[in-house]
Amino acid sequence: MDVPNVLSMRKVLVYPLAIATATAAGLFATASAASAHGYVSAPPSRQAQCAQRSVADCGSITFEPQSVEAEKGSTKCSGGKEQWKVLDDNSRPWAVRSVGTTVPFTWTFTARHRTLNWEYFVDGQKVTTVSGNNAQPEAVVTHNVDLSKFKGKKTVLAVWNIGDTPMAFYSCVDLNIGGGSSGGGDTNPPPAPSPSASKPPTGGGGNTSPKPPTGGGTTTQAPPPPGGGGGAAGEWAPNVAYKTGDTVTYQGKKYQCRQGHTSLSSWEPSIFTLALWLPV
Repeated sequence: MDVPNVLSMRKVLVYPLAIATATAAGLFATASAASAHGYVSAPPSRQAQCAQRSVADCGSITFEPQSVEAEKGSTKCSGGKEQWKVLDDNSRPWAVRSVGTTVPFTWTFTARHRTLNWEYFVDGQKVTTVSGNNAQPEAVVTHNVDLSKFKGKKTVLAVWNIGDTPMAFYSCVDLNIGGGSSGGGDTNPPPAPSPSASKPPTGGGGNTSPKPPTGGGTTTQAPPPPGGGGGAAGEWAPNVAYKTGDTVTYQGKKYQCRQGHTSLSSWEPSIFTLALWLPV
């Protein structure tokens, strides 16, 4: 075989390999960027209310409240993205939670990613920054944020800034600050969610447990409730308001609720183990 033919064959072999490698790299980068998901589940953020069907016509947010993702730096509930713009609509019947002046904000992560920090804003003013130490967070993280400088009905913008991408996740929470204890009820309580099935949030997470974030807010990595401390709730079912500590059985296994929530079809304990439920 002469030299020109050898070179030609090498081109035929090398070019497809280079294309395949570049394609795989692009897919990996896309998957990596999309692997992190999370939202404020308590007090109920606007997207949490969409997922509970207490606010209707939220589009895809109903099925993926954890996916309100946009570039860092936005001051909007939607992160400035068209597909999430319903979250910017203040005319919607968003439930307002009456709280004290120090409020625990609980993030639920359906997929965990290295974290730069969390930021909290009221009226466009930054309240506090909590460092993520560029580490992977727990499945459930709670920050106690001092809102004593802000009284009355306010919308708190909570932002989760990812550590190794230009992206962030946005959650808005409507509060009546100083209107009651942090565990107080809604001034506009949501109705029970629709029994129609919804798709579960997607994504997975690793098992790394970093040091608790440090910074302006007091942070706690939500510990599992003590064994036997909750009420027996029987067999798990959708459209039930579970409290922290409640115990259920699902597919022959026993679980204890890690944080209060209204269950949804396809959000079974086996899917949200460690995020919402702890095997006991």
